[in-house]
Amino acid sequence: MTFNIFKMMNTKKLVWIFSVLAIMSAIGAGLQIKRIIQIQAFNTAILNAESPRSDMQSFEAKFATAYWLAKNERYKESTLLYTKLLERANNKQKEAIQHNLGTIFFLRGLAINGTNMKVGKETEYLLRQAKNLYQQAVRLDNSHWDSRHNLDRLILLLPGTPTPGVGESDSPGLIMGNIPVGLP
Repeated sequence: MTFNIFKMMNTKKLVWIFSVLAIMSAIGAGLQIKRIIQIQAFNTAILNAESPRSDMQSFEAKFATAYWLAKNERYKESTLLYTKLLERANNKQKEAIQHNLGTIFFLRGLAINGTNMKVGKETEYLLRQAKNLYQQAVRLDNSHWDSRHNLDRLILLLPGTPTPGVGESDSPGLIMGNIPVGLP
């Protein structure tokens, strides 16, 4: 005896099977349309600097909030939120966070420095932090031109690293290769 699926199926059974499949497909399509509408509402809310009604705990919502805080010069809150986001971010997201954190430190350093061309201690600290963050961003994505450009500007702004043992005079001091100073 051979097994024939066509003998087991009649028109009534096929209609029921296809009806169930059509209903399930319609439900799936309806859910997808609802999700698309939620995503559009989320994007519109973010663009208008409003709080989104859906996906409030998503990475994108928190990133947008941190960005908005930084844009409105609320740097401490923004830095804390970005730092918390680093824990669950992928490499592309980490690069964006590092870049934005670098920009926060860069802007804070420039604001403290003002029009003074000589970099003070606090400004130098902030600019060095920005430089480190931009370097991390470039390590994660070397093709990100904004990070590379800002890193280049920071290198030009920061004073050169002083050579140990070299003071105001022309004599280089007692540094000789890897030999520590002061030991026999």
